[in-house]
Amino acid sequence: MQTTITLSTRGPGLYEFTSDVEAFTRGQGNGLLMLFCQHTSCSLTIQENADPDVQRDLQVFFQRLAPPADDPSMSYLVHRTEGPDDMPAHIKAALTQTSLSIPVSGGRMALGTWQGIYLFEHRDAPHTRRVVAHFLRSE
Repeated sequence: MQTTITLSTRGPGLYEFTSDVEAFTRGQGNGLLMLFCQHTSCSLTIQENADPDVQRDLQVFFQRLAPPADDPSMSYLVHRTEGPDDMPAHIKAALTQTSLSIPVSGGRMALGTWQGIYLFEHRDAPHTRRVVAHFLRSE
């Protein structure tokens, strides 16, 4: 079984979509859920969903790790076609994940108590992002 989840972003940040994925896996029995992001300038992550400081700190860390291309520390970058946030977004996506695998038991994802599924947007402008969800039943 497969579906595509469409997410709208408003700029850099983590966008939780755990409930969308739960709706897809509900009642599906046991198996493996695979999520795949169809973009090269955002990524997927499983992160804490209780304390918003975690999301803020992750965002700040990645901003410091790969600042905009017009920052003097990034003068070595060549790819600047789509603006100063583009190549740093590709770097951030390369360092994180574009796919996730999550076990499903009894139609429920085996996430920990404080875990949520997030799209990690690395671009400055709003975007429409697509994540393909594929469920493999093991029964």
